[in-house]
Order: sequence, then structure tokens, then C-alpha cells
Amino acid sequence: MKNAIIFGLLIGVLSGAWMFIMHALGYSPQTSGLKPIEYVSVIIPLVVLFIGIYSYRSNECGGHMGFLEALMQSFKILIVGGIVSVAAAIIFISEFAPEGVTLQDFSGRIFGALLVGILFSLGVSVLLTTKPNKVD
Repeated sequence: MKNAIIFGLLIGVLSGAWMFIMHALGYSPQTSGLKPIEYVSVIIPLVVLFIGIYSYRSNECGGHMGFLEALMQSFKILIVGGIVSVAAAIIFISEFAPEGVTLQDFSGRIFGALLVGILFSLGVSVLLTTKPNKVD
């Protein structure tokens, strides 16, 4: 669980920092549409999740890991990261978002991040599984 907390916090802090960096660069969330630079934020969970699962496999599993084990660790990392990211989003919206942008407008992006996280979990788990004949 220590691995999940460390890398989950890393995802959450980097995602929260990205929101504030975007705001500092002049890009603020709108009620509709995404700017192309906002898609760069997808790299954060992908890279950190890959490094987190790789670290888990190397350090805690002795280099051998089944698919479900990797998937469960991915979900743990994403849950911690999601909690921190949502907290950062709430702070961002309440303090820095332009007038008229509410948490309801931002919830679509949070749901999209959930779907992307699930797809990344599946992909990273398949890539880093070393026991192909064993499900868990």
C-alpha cells in the first residue's frame, strides 16, 4: 500500500500543479470545449502509473507479477491520485476559476479522467505482467 500512496500522491500533486500552471499561463477551464494544451495533462497519470507499477513489480513482487495484481495496484494508485486531484480541483475552482465556472462544469473533465485512468490501468497492467499463464 505504501507504493500506491506514494505514486498516487505524485499523480495528484502533479495534476493539481498542472491546473495551476495552466491558469498561470492564461488557460482557464471553460464551460465547453478543451484547448489542445489541456491534453498534455494526460501524460501525467500515464507516466507516473507506469513508473509506479514498474516499481511495485521490481521492489515488492521480486520481478514477477500477475495481471490482476498489477490491475489492483493500478487502481489503488489511481484512487489516491484521484482524491488528491479532486481536492486540488475544488480549491482551484473555489479560488481561481473565472466567474461562472462551477464544479458541475468541471465534473465532466473529472469523469473523463476516470475513464482515461481505467484505460491506462488496463494497458499498464498488460505491459508489465510477467506471469502470462497466471491470472493472479
